[in-house]
Amino acid sequence: MNTPHSTATALLHPYLHHTAYGAVRAMQAGALSCSAYAHALVQRAEAVRNLNGLIHHDPALLLQRATALDAAHSSGHAARLPLYGLPLAFKDNIDVAGLPTTAGTPWLAGHVPQRHAGVVQRLLAAGALVFGKSNLHEWSQGVTGHNHHFGPARNPHAPDHVAGGSSGGNAVLLAAHAVPVAIGTDTGGSVRVPAALCGLVGFRPTVGRWPDDGLVPISPTFDTAGVMARCVADCMLVDAVASGRSGAAPPALPSPAVLRLGVPQAWFWRPLDDDTAACCQAGLQRLQAAGVQLVPVELGEAGALFNGGAMSISLFEILPALQHYFRSHGRGFDVQALFDGIASPDVRPLFARPMGPERITPQAYRHAMQVLRPRLQSLYRQTFAQHRLDAVLYPTTPLPAVPIGQDVTVVLDGQPVPAFSAYIRNTGPAGMAGLPSISLPAGCTPGGLPVGLCLDGAAGQDARLLAVAQALETVMGG
Repeated sequence: MNTPHSTATALLHPYLHHTAYGAVRAMQAGALSCSAYAHALVQRAEAVRNLNGLIHHDPALLLQRATALDAAHSSGHAARLPLYGLPLAFKDNIDVAGLPTTAGTPWLAGHVPQRHAGVVQRLLAAGALVFGKSNLHEWSQGVTGHNHHFGPARNPHAPDHVAGGSSGGNAVLLAAHAVPVAIGTDTGGSVRVPAALCGLVGFRPTVGRWPDDGLVPISPTFDTAGVMARCVADCMLVDAVASGRSGAAPPALPSPAVLRLGVPQAWFWRPLDDDTAACCQAGLQRLQAAGVQLVPVELGEAGALFNGGAMSISLFEILPALQHYFRSHGRGFDVQALFDGIASPDVRPLFARPMGPERITPQAYRHAMQVLRPRLQSLYRQTFAQHRLDAVLYPTTPLPAVPIGQDVTVVLDGQPVPAFSAYIRNTGPAGMAGLPSISLPAGCTPGGLPVGLCLDGAAGQDARLLAVAQALETVMGG
């Protein structure tokens, strides 16, 4: 389908059509200069400023560093850097030394970390460059990307609609071709939801696969950095570096005809917005036509376990985790000042509860951590083993992007429901279980709004999941 967005991207500078992998190879070989590539991205970012994807951006410094790479270029040295010359956007809850980390809130104005987050250090050591810091839902505590201080991240496919969250600025920049790759964080869906709503690939690794220091936290049990891109190969490129496995041979790409995907109807496939359901059902038909075996599985209990335990864990952990983060930066932590500084009305209740009389009790936290989460992890292990699955497949979100300003409550199956719980309904269980998960584009609604299909892998099987996703992305894209 030709949409205004697809028509606009067809007119891009030729450099902007490169995949990250293709751009790196061209720069390593000297066929594309780092400075020319960076300059094309800077120009594109300026052209789409109205979409509000960036919070912090220093084009002069980026171009200076890209020019320095060009001046010192040698093919042998460049070939040893798997991300040579690749500009990356970082969600603004990830520490980049010398740049502000605001977590999207005015309370953190002036917070400038002096050391990189662990994942940033790995990526820059592999030759990547910092493009800038991207917009996000305030404190990462939301799924629409509607930040009431910095302004909403606007969906490039429909600028009056949300981009998703909390890593919404990343999705904006990627869908607008202003960056080739972006690094976000995912607690319950914050990489995968905006990827789905903006027609992108979003990968959340197994918790612990990537370094987790230097991330403004929500829940250390659930939090992980993740990668967003326009194709799976670019996610694989970044994952290999971020996970410390860049020298390892990637797994063989499987044929779709040998793959077994679990399809859990209860919870994950019902209810759905009608247009989302039609897109996803068409995706299933394409998979079947390619020979993929679709296996009905029962995972309805996953939803109940997620509903019963996820908020108990995250709301109990957030304030101690934030205190630890700020202590590591030599900064005081005033909870009341933090709360008073929250600009987004939908975020305030999520901090009010841990501070008030209805705070999560230690007993509720222990039950969630020692009973509900292990039961959820066991359910996934048993499901994968019993059905010999390569992945579990479901719609990333039950509905597409909604208009900005109509994003606190949404309508699903004819009923008003909170946007937060609607958008993370499907992605949340994998986050609670700590599993690897990846959202792939699955076409668009008749109105041109993207829809995603998500694949969850077994714990620790990230490389296999990425290979499965790469084998399926062209089939599922429709």
